[in-house]
Amino acid sequence: MRFALLGSGSRGNATLVVKGKTALLIDCGFSARELEMRLGRLGLSSSQLSAIVVTHEHNDHIGGVGAVARRHRLPVWLSHGSYRAAEKRLGELPARHTLNCHEPFAVGELMLQPYPVPHDAREPCQFVVGDGAKRLGILTDAGRSTQHIESCLDNCDALILECNHDTQMLAEGPYPPALQARVGGALGHLSNDQSAEMLGRIDTGRLQHLVAAHISEKNNRPELAARALSGALGCEPGWIALAGQDNGLDWREIL
Repeated sequence: MRFALLGSGSRGNATLVVKGKTALLIDCGFSARELEMRLGRLGLSSSQLSAIVVTHEHNDHIGGVGAVARRHRLPVWLSHGSYRAAEKRLGELPARHTLNCHEPFAVGELMLQPYPVPHDAREPCQFVVGDGAKRLGILTDAGRSTQHIESCLDNCDALILECNHDTQMLAEGPYPPALQARVGGALGHLSNDQSAEMLGRIDTGRLQHLVAAHISEKNNRPELAARALSGALGCEPGWIALAGQDNGLDWREIL
């Protein structure tokens, strides 16, 4: 099983997980044309995708879902709440599947375990993706951690973990007070420190890859995210992978 991020941040998000002939796209916040260009950098095309799975209805996660699904006749999985919140923006979908945020489901050779997260969306979830032997945990767009989140992310072989903001930079940054409160609130986004603290509470003994994702371009710096996560793991900051908005993250193999 391998994975890559096509882009991560407030201007667009998409994660690709591949096992055998199954190529799963988690979220698509890019236009069909932009997605094709970003997939091309990874040696793939949109026609090779198997399905799209949606975490929630914010536009940086679903902006291209409808167009890409229609163009390539792709099935789309998302929660009932996410669909109702984005129905008009998504348009007609070739095949829509309603997922339960507490029940696992299979897409080709991959098994997905969704789990609910606290975020200011209708029915948001994130995923642990597995192939029967290895597990990739994904956590972004959450205002805080919970015991259930941490139980889901225990013993993963790879983690994509939100490091949205540095608390001090957010407080001193350009956002107005209301937006600062939203981003830093219990239904907003995880800070560097929150993600580092969560790492200290879960079993990371099998971890091969740790990716800092959804890093704010205005309220954070990649080196601050890497320092926080490496401090929690007791590793060198250079071991932490950093997913960017423009370049995403190249392929990572889970062995």
